[in-house]
Amino acid sequence: MHLTWLDNNSWSIEMGGQCVLLDPWLVGKLVFGGAEWLFRAEHGKSYETPNRIDAILLSQGLEDHAHPETLKTLDRAIPVIASPNAAKVARDLGFSTVTELAHGAKHVLGDRLEIAALPGSPIGPMLVENAYILRDRQAGTSLYYEPHGFHSEQLKQAEPIDVAIAPMADVKIPLLGSILKGAESAAQLAQWVQPQVMLPSAAPGNTTYDGLLAKLLKAEGGPDTLRSRLAELDLSTQVLEPTPGERFSPNLAVRAASC
Repeated sequence: MHLTWLDNNSWSIEMGGQCVLLDPWLVGKLVFGGAEWLFRAEHGKSYETPNRIDAILLSQGLEDHAHPETLKTLDRAIPVIASPNAAKVARDLGFSTVTELAHGAKHVLGDRLEIAALPGSPIGPMLVENAYILRDRQAGTSLYYEPHGFHSEQLKQAEPIDVAIAPMADVKIPLLGSILKGAESAAQLAQWVQPQVMLPSAAPGNTTYDGLLAKLLKAEGGPDTLRSRLAELDLSTQVLEPTPGERFSPNLAVRAASC
C-alpha cells in the first residue's frame, strides 16, 4: 500500500494493483455554490495529477469531495465509483462509466481491490453520504475513509482495519455545532476497528481559508490530542501526519488470521 496525501480530503491510494484518486481537489479554488464571500479555500502549492488513475472514488457530492474544476481536468473515460449524490455530479460532467454505491454495496476493481460503502456523513436532513472500506483481497490489507468523522456502528462488526483516514479535530460553528467530528470520534473509531495506523482527513495542510464562514469556524483537538486519548485507552495505533504531496507506505504488520 502506497499513499499520497494531496491536502484536505484528497488522496492517491495505490492498493490491490490499482491507483485510486480519492475526493480530488487539485486545481483552482474551493467555493461552495459560487459564494466566495461565505467560504473560499486555496492551495498554497500545486498538486500534480497522478500519472496513472485506475478509478476516481468520491464519498460525497459537495464541492470539497467532488470538486467540479478538478474533475473537469480529468479524462472522462476514467471509471468513477461514488455515492449516489456524487455519481450525479460525475455524470453531469460527462464521465462515461459511473458506478453508484449505496450503503452496503461493494465493487471490485481489477481482481483484487474490493470497495465497500458504509453510511458516512449526514448532509442535510434526508441525505447520508458514503464512507468506504478498501480491501486488497490478495495482500489482506485494508483502509477505511470517512472525511467528517461520522462513523457507522456497522464498523463494530467489521474486521480490523489496517489504515484509517478520519478527522482528528472537532470543527464547530458557534451555536450550530460540529461540521467535523474528530477528537472523541477518532478515538471511538480506533476502539471499534483497531487500526494499525490513523491518518488525518480534512486537515488544512498548505491551504488558506477566507470568507465569513471560515472566520466563524473553531477547531478543537488534533493529532496530539488523539495520541493522548489512545494512550489512555491503551491502544497501540500509530497517529501519523503525512507531508502533502509526498508518497509513503505505512509500516504495517501482518495480522494473525482469525478463526
